[in-house]
Amino acid sequence: MSFTIVEPVTSRLNRSELAVPCSRTELFEKAAKGSADVIFLDLEDAVAPDDKERARKNCVQALNDIDWRGKTISLRVNGLDTHWMYRDVVDVLEGAPGKLDLIMIPKAGTAADIYAVDMLVTQIEAATKVSKRIGFEMIIETALGMQNIDAIAGASKRNESLHFGVADYAASTKAKTVNIGGPHPQYGVLTDTDAEGKRTYFWGDVWHYAISRMVVAARAHGLRPIDGPFGDFSDAEGFRAQANRAAVLGCEGKWAIHPSQIALANEVFGPSTEEIAKAKRILDAMLAAQREGKGAVALDGKLIDNASIKQAEVLLNMAKRLGMAV
Repeated sequence: MSFTIVEPVTSRLNRSELAVPCSRTELFEKAAKGSADVIFLDLEDAVAPDDKERARKNCVQALNDIDWRGKTISLRVNGLDTHWMYRDVVDVLEGAPGKLDLIMIPKAGTAADIYAVDMLVTQIEAATKVSKRIGFEMIIETALGMQNIDAIAGASKRNESLHFGVADYAASTKAKTVNIGGPHPQYGVLTDTDAEGKRTYFWGDVWHYAISRMVVAARAHGLRPIDGPFGDFSDAEGFRAQANRAAVLGCEGKWAIHPSQIALANEVFGPSTEEIAKAKRILDAMLAAQREGKGAVALDGKLIDNASIKQAEVLLNMAKRLGMAV
């Protein structure tokens, strides 16, 4: 272990993060009663320019009037390059003091972007005399943001999570796609000709590098890495496949742009009963090994060691937070 210790941020369940446009007031109550771990009230992409001010007022009213208990509430403000962003922060934080848990910063490009929002939020918190400290979520959705991802991740003590914004990232890198997430049929490899003269085409994961890079930056700074949207909300199996690969790479959760995606995300990023049982067996086996003075032992024909303990404890700690039997 390095002498530099990575301190984890505030611990929150973040398996599913539901997007709720602030222009759609009929969705607020449904979201509050739903099963998403985190809800982000959206003032950015999901709100038309002419609706920005009204949506902001809707957001303030919803934060003050609706019972959001049991939910982590975030606010996606407009970009720093717009004239809406500062009023998003000022009006909502002053109009509903102490009601937000997080602010989501879209298209984070440099550490200075995070510094600017931190300065504004810090002043508002001091002026409103609230004791609750707001955390930051940053969306990495531009080439500039990906290039500066390490600096962005470490730019503020408020930082809690990095998110991959696949659609805008694709546009920023001029990727040849119009999908929001998911694979692309032209991103793959063709094998050499086999003995029968046949060749096989294998699809690849076009977003593998971006998500892997985000996970590394997030974990190096103690943040939660969260996968972004999957646009085809009618394709449950496609969503599940994308969520599984993000989970395997180290993401803690995924966006839900439709309520039907919430349960899928919760399932993929939460521990199954089989995983819990295996984690318990690992801890039991390692405890027995330590009593015998061993640092490693075989379980089910596979080597496990002290690193296995850490992996098992992560699963069991999440299970306990979810009230599952362990």
